[in-house]
Amino acid sequence: MKILAIALLVALAIFLVLYVTLIGRRRLAQRTTTVVPRPPAVPGPEQVGPVRFGPLEAVYVSTTLHGDWLARVGAHGLGDRSGALVSVHDGGVLVERDGADDLWVPVHAVRSAGLAPGMAGKYVGADGLVVLTWSVPPADDVATALVDTGLRPRRAEDRGGLVDAVRHLLAAQEQALEQAPEQGQQHTPQQHSGQHAQQYPHQQDPHQQEAR
Repeated sequence: MKILAIALLVALAIFLVLYVTLIGRRRLAQRTTTVVPRPPAVPGPEQVGPVRFGPLEAVYVSTTLHGDWLARVGAHGLGDRSGALVSVHDGGVLVERDGADDLWVPVHAVRSAGLAPGMAGKYVGADGLVVLTWSVPPADDVATALVDTGLRPRRAEDRGGLVDAVRHLLAAQEQALEQAPEQGQQHTPQQHSGQHAQQYPHQQDPHQQEAR
């Protein structure tokens, strides 16, 4: 009887810890209106640019705070699961959602793309999710926020293709930034090296290095 009582107390303690943790995360999701800015609106065709990859059918799983895939972002409909069409353009990644606002991730906001087995209570295993890490630009007096957006392509073969397309997009952007000073004035190698580091400090971003 004593062993049974101890086991019940341990189980109850574990349940209470999990319950408090879940409640805390739900409250965090409700508070994310002041933590995560409203995502940028989808721009016109000229800003979106030509299609590089897609569109492909997928499930928009969720968006969470970066590094905590249980911290679902409840604000701005970012936590709502929905069917979607995903396409990679010269200007960024477009997620056209069913029954929810479309999501536009500008190329300059993308930090990395990779595969994961699950997020936000959705576990699919075997690296079944494509996760985009990106920085939501500041808006409405809310500071910029780093988030993770999970997408599950309908076809397994599209997962790697989507990740590669986003990484190639990042590489093309970095290459364009590297070539930009050469289109202005000529520099000596020493001058070019120093000015490049000052003009483009964001290229040291570890997320962009990882994406390559």
